[in-house]
Amino acid sequence: MKHGLRAAGLVAGLSFAIAVYAFGAALEGYRQALLPVALLGGDAVPRALYFNLTAFVVPGAIAIWIATTLRGVLPGDTRWSARIGARLVMFAAMAFAAQGLLPLDPADLEAPSTRLHATAWTLWWIAFMPGAALLAVGLRGRAGSRRLASVSMIASLMVLLFAASPWQWLPSGATQRMAYAAWFGWLIACGATVDALRPASRDAI
Repeated sequence: MKHGLRAAGLVAGLSFAIAVYAFGAALEGYRQALLPVALLGGDAVPRALYFNLTAFVVPGAIAIWIATTLRGVLPGDTRWSARIGARLVMFAAMAFAAQGLLPLDPADLEAPSTRLHATAWTLWWIAFMPGAALLAVGLRGRAGSRRLASVSMIASLMVLLFAASPWQWLPSGATQRMAYAAWFGWLIACGATVDALRPASRDAI
């Protein structure tokens, strides 16, 4: 299980990246830097079901597994901020997976399905941004988790910059992908750090 967690974040990131590249290349007229990722999984878009599974549902399920495991191995003396942060990043993983279960309607941006997808996207970054920051504060200085604390703070700031920023200084497609890249980078670090925290949690018990 340890080795599986160590590689799980990387598998999730590769699944997402390959899906976005491959399905984007197969869709005529699709431009990666300008158009949102979710368009590839929209209603009536060719192969949308397969895209949503490989880009959102599978990586999201892996992220839920990693975040749930992180929450379970936190030592008993962990700061409250890290515990709350672990719950928030777990909720963010659920919201990420939900994007694949709630495809948007490319023909109607005001349709209920589109609004539900947008809500899932918004919940993803709204939950992750403070969750990662709280993890960074709560794990700071703890042996075996310093790298995760640093990566968590960096990822939180990057998501704030690219997903939550009101300034459109880059095309929306590019900023969305940068936010996702920050999240997957955090996920890879988190999967590798869970193993370092596990022995400490057992000693605490």
